[in-house]
Amino acid sequence: MPRPTFADPKTDFTFKRIFGSEAHKDVLVAFLNDILELDPAHRIVGVELIPPEQRPAVAELKLSIVDVKCVDARGVTYVVEMQVLQVEGFEKRVVYNVAKAYVNQIARGELYAELDDVVGITICDFELWPDNGDRKIPMLSRWRMTEQQTSGQELGQIRLVFLELPKYDASRPPRTMVEKWAYFFREADNLTVVPEVLAEHPFIDALDAARTAGFTVAEWDAYILAGIAIQNERGALSFAEKRGEQRGEQRGEQRGREQGLRHGVEALCGVLDIELTEDRRRDLTRLDAAGLGVLLARLQERKSWT
Repeated sequence: MPRPTFADPKTDFTFKRIFGSEAHKDVLVAFLNDILELDPAHRIVGVELIPPEQRPAVAELKLSIVDVKCVDARGVTYVVEMQVLQVEGFEKRVVYNVAKAYVNQIARGELYAELDDVVGITICDFELWPDNGDRKIPMLSRWRMTEQQTSGQELGQIRLVFLELPKYDASRPPRTMVEKWAYFFREADNLTVVPEVLAEHPFIDALDAARTAGFTVAEWDAYILAGIAIQNERGALSFAEKRGEQRGEQRGEQRGREQGLRHGVEALCGVLDIELTEDRRRDLTRLDAAGLGVLLARLQERKSWT
């Protein structure tokens, strides 16, 4: 199988090659400015990457969660994550990870005034908030704590940003920078040339970092292993979901059989004029399908129930 022209930016190896390396730090800065839609007066001009060994350890599904952390000149920390699989408690894990980055800025005894803001940016390869008629969360959504009655006062020390890739409108070419980033994440590994809509910086640089022709043998192997890890985890989650559905169906069938047998016993008691006391009803609820079947057979033989 021939190599694709560009590697999938959603995999661990490629994501960190594009956004987590000193060589392509300008791409990360541009991505942050575009996703946060910062005006010229507040645009980020540079960031310092936080090495992995300085990040707090978090128990999570690391095969499907890829992150890059950096801090800008004002001290604001950015936690950029790529999440390819939806897992239980995902929103809570995102909040926990960003809050952890916030509190880990100071040690015990230091002043809280030393804490700088933290912004968590999560790219989701699934719909985190599907449209349900009552609300429609846009592809790019931003979250922060606000006063509930007026929404005028806010606590902006911790902010969350989500980019849900499946909500991208593929029926037309991308227009805004945010749409172009969504298009890049979704389609990069399917491209054979740089398309016109991405023929500008920072996308040219991002695609250049993802160009597989520049990979060494070891880098190509790392990329393949990253893709296999995601597929294995996706398969494990799918298998667990199917097992859960099968067990649910089996439990439902068992309950249905037992309920049907109970109705049959009650009906037959009425036909045979056998009093169905509360004690006997209670005994019925304690019987499994086998016990109910035996009881139904005894009643059908017109034996006494004692």
